[in-house]
Amino acid sequence: MQDTKENALEQAKRKINGIIQFLNSTTACFTGHRSQKLPWGINEKDKRCIAMKVELRFEIEKAIQRGYKTFLCGMALGFDTICAETVLDLKEKYDNIKIIGALPCKTQDRNWTNKNKERYRNLLARLDGVRCLYDDYIGRECMFERNRYMVNNSSLMIALFNEVTGGTKSTIDYAKRQGLEIVIIKP
Repeated sequence: MQDTKENALEQAKRKINGIIQFLNSTTACFTGHRSQKLPWGINEKDKRCIAMKVELRFEIEKAIQRGYKTFLCGMALGFDTICAETVLDLKEKYDNIKIIGALPCKTQDRNWTNKNKERYRNLLARLDGVRCLYDDYIGRECMFERNRYMVNNSSLMIALFNEVTGGTKSTIDYAKRQGLEIVIIKP
């Protein structure tokens, strides 16, 4: 009788792991620099930013055509915001895709300008879901934990990376160790 229960438990675990692997195989995440580390800063009308947005849209559409249906976004200022807006725009063309905000904490926007808070909150209202790790900011670790959550639940990463050390590099390095396919867009 004990062997039968253990067998059923092992079968259930394998089935759950199979489901998780399938979901991960259709999920992509984003990582990239905040505005202050980008050559155009906050000027999204800069030709370099416009070119990056075109390349980002191309890479997201390529992922969709390969079967990716869910996109995880950390919703930080800079690249994350642009990614969320791009996926939301593409939902008009591809109604089967979803975007989930992966927030380090509910107070992520606490010190942002009113303009950035408004943009952020408008985006949050349009997301298909939100996964929030903490109520309040507990230090940089919650940012790293958010990044690990996105990597651990994805099989593809689309990154904006200019070779500068910091959170983006750490997240890319972690994604490499976890075996994700990584697409790097240069700013």
